[in-house]
Amino acid sequence: MTLARAWSVALVGMEGTMVEVEAAISSGLPRTILVGLPDTSLYEARDRCRAAMASAGLGWPSDPVTINLSPATLPKAGSHYDLSIVGAVGAARGACEPGALDGRVLLGELGLDGRVRAVRGLLPAVLAAAQHGFDGVVVPAAQMREASLVEGMRVWGVHDLADLFDVLRGGAGATQPTGTAPVPLAPSPLDLKDVAGQGEARWALEVAAAGRHHLFLHGPPGVGKTLLAERLPGILPDLELGESLEVSAIHSLSGATFDDGLIRRPPYSDPHHSASMASLVGGGARIAVPGAVSKAHRGVLFLDEAPEFSPRVLEALRVPLESGRIVLGRALATAVYPASFQLILAANPCPCGLAATPGGGCRCAPMTVRRYADRVSGPILDRIDIHQHLRPVRRSFLAAALRSCEPSAAVAERVQVARQRQSHRLAASGWRTNGEVPGPALRRQLPLPQGIELLDEAVNRGRLSARGVDKVLRLAWTIGDLAGSDRPTQEHVRTALALRRGQDPAERSHHERA
Repeated sequence: MTLARAWSVALVGMEGTMVEVEAAISSGLPRTILVGLPDTSLYEARDRCRAAMASAGLGWPSDPVTINLSPATLPKAGSHYDLSIVGAVGAARGACEPGALDGRVLLGELGLDGRVRAVRGLLPAVLAAAQHGFDGVVVPAAQMREASLVEGMRVWGVHDLADLFDVLRGGAGATQPTGTAPVPLAPSPLDLKDVAGQGEARWALEVAAAGRHHLFLHGPPGVGKTLLAERLPGILPDLELGESLEVSAIHSLSGATFDDGLIRRPPYSDPHHSASMASLVGGGARIAVPGAVSKAHRGVLFLDEAPEFSPRVLEALRVPLESGRIVLGRALATAVYPASFQLILAANPCPCGLAATPGGGCRCAPMTVRRYADRVSGPILDRIDIHQHLRPVRRSFLAAALRSCEPSAAVAERVQVARQRQSHRLAASGWRTNGEVPGPALRRQLPLPQGIELLDEAVNRGRLSARGVDKVLRLAWTIGDLAGSDRPTQEHVRTALALRRGQDPAERSHHERA
């Protein structure tokens, strides 16, 4: 019996485990046995690999072949094991030296003609290989740039099986990419200068961007809720390198390609209100795949027409809003995906949208209006930092629309300065923004803002929960950062309290003047 082994990676969530692919050729009647808890697509790899090797002129062994994927207790899914299976079988029958497979990870799907095709999840798989001490990886030629994003990893690209065994015999493989730096980012075509009026809402959006605060926009149809939410990513700073790798790895699992380098901009996800639970939080029969909340990690998750979402789907956001991750348990494995997103909700006041419009002609019954508002539950609303009411447009709307409004670039500069203040203040803690700081750290590790007695009064009157106190403190720090203050003042606390409680602009202005 001849034996050879190659290496691949099993991904469960974002966690990668090295898989030893062993191939043993013995004597007896021809057959191929695949063991090691494979799923259906992996079990079919026997036939793909046999046909691919025959098409490449290498031939499949006419003796019994046993292929073992170890550890056998770990569930394995996907077609990226094809290349390692063929590498191990080829080494076992003498197509290359068995030692040529040491220290290398083989990732790729095979076509029946021997071509090597791109696979999902390549970037997190290569990251896992690097973390486990491997310094070389063989990947489809089309994904060389993606694999090269991992520093310190030597990458060989192969177009087909002939290239694979040429590499294993000492060849160079496909041409290496000339560089891994992304092309210059084009400015977002969605600019805040297109939003006429709504000065209070624009300022609330700026505060939300500066501190990564969740935002609830509510008001009648056509006042600009969606318009504002779509322009939030344009005023957010670029991702840092660690964040960029994390976000790119998640999108690699979803099938994204990275010809222009890592994802540098905060992602934006806006699922339709008919989205299912699995599409929003992630799901799958054997091993759960990431959903919209994970695809929005380090970016924005926008739920337009929030009351139209299934209440059960909305309630699934409770845990990730607090923990920044989503844990999806299945029969065979538990997948954990990061889900630290910035949530933006938009809602009308009633099914027809005219309940809050003076003289708007709303015909909804009072109970209908209440039931519609209750579709977004109290626990979800309590996790939202800023509640912003948008008023209907006035007669001055046309005049405001003709004036030149402040562009996103100017707002983004102020947001960047505020983020730098937060990063400097929180450098020793590991947090980056005010929205991430836990409540105990807000109250014990940072100086309390001036005017803290305002929060005592709000709590005593039942207008603020314990979680709400922490939300107000975070908002006060962000407002202070935008104002260039080293410590939030009483005015900043009063403004933060008004933002938290969702007071109308006129009422908020009254409090600020007081």
